[in-house]
Amino acid sequence: MLELYQFEASAYSEKVKLILDYKQLPYKTVEVTPGVGQIELYQQSGQRKVPVLKDGSDWIPDSTAIAFYLDDKYPDRPVIPTDPRQKGLCLALEDWADESLGIQGRKAMIGAFNQHPNFRTALLPTATPDLLKNLVGAVPGDVLSILGMGVGFGPDSVKEATSILKQGLEALCLMLSSQPYLVSDQPTLADFAVAGLTMYIKFPAARYVDLPEGICDKGVPGLADDISFQPFFDWRDRLYADYRQTREGAPASDTGPTPINID
Repeated sequence: MLELYQFEASAYSEKVKLILDYKQLPYKTVEVTPGVGQIELYQQSGQRKVPVLKDGSDWIPDSTAIAFYLDDKYPDRPVIPTDPRQKGLCLALEDWADESLGIQGRKAMIGAFNQHPNFRTALLPTATPDLLKNLVGAVPGDVLSILGMGVGFGPDSVKEATSILKQGLEALCLMLSSQPYLVSDQPTLADFAVAGLTMYIKFPAARYVDLPEGICDKGVPGLADDISFQPFFDWRDRLYADYRQTREGAPASDTGPTPINID
């Protein structure tokens, strides 16, 4: 069975899981422990970032490289078009999703954590004591914003990210207004990249990701609740419902990531 080494809340891991589910390939996820687990992963794959796909003795890092590998090794239900124009458009949109939606979405989400206590506490594990939830929610947003300035997530950075994302979501709504998918009449890598990389803007409506139930269908205020962007999120919900497998079992708890042991 394929093994996907990941962080559960990684939007880039979600992109790969969408592709795996679409191609109907059985796989299991291995949660990488930050720090020591990444060192172990580096020993096998040559880099510390996730996602990394393990297929037998092959280790494939990077979500884009994984998509190409899967289409080559498992060609049923391809995600990369063969038509030159469609392929070019697909790859351009996928790169835009990786470099803009993913990065700017993360900034906007951190800004939402800073300024909106309810959104911040909703991401805590369900087993978190109420006292700790109240403490997290009570930290002034201005304090968190100041702390964020040192790592590139200050108020100006978040404002710029939000503006970029608004333009991107408007463009996606326009592209999808008269066609079922972004590139062709079948979903492609571009669709799954856009769907996965917008997770930080608004989490899926159903529990596809192993996060607390309270976070489903919530997102960055001013983006996730803007009615003008609802056509895009409706499209994304349909894409998920058609191709993504929901998680089974209880919501995420506070047990933490599972260490990986690589022989």
